[in-house]
Amino acid sequence: MLTDIHPKLPMRDKAATKAYYVDQLGFSLFGSADYAGYLMVGLDQIQIHFFEYADLDPLENYGQVYIRTNAIDELYQSFLDRNIPIHPNAPLETKPWGQREFSVLDPDSNLLTFGQGS
Repeated sequence: MLTDIHPKLPMRDKAATKAYYVDQLGFSLFGSADYAGYLMVGLDQIQIHFFEYADLDPLENYGQVYIRTNAIDELYQSFLDRNIPIHPNAPLETKPWGQREFSVLDPDSNLLTFGQGS
């Protein structure tokens, strides 16, 4: 019955969020409409949606998304090549549960963790 999931994360500034996801991470805008206070981006088979939350305190934001990939080493290297900051506590490593993972924080401190199973 369930076919997809499109997480919705908070953003303070639509232009900054768009610049991070599109210009840095390589996502594309999704959809043909430009809604005030709402942003949709996609890359490969995933979408992430954002809603405006102007009063968001990034230090109090616990938004998180776990994104599976089938090319973790290449993805990680592409982030390094583009100088995308990797979370200081989450460089690429194999976790005790067998996943290879790394994480980044977007401008609003939403945590994106990328993982690939062994």
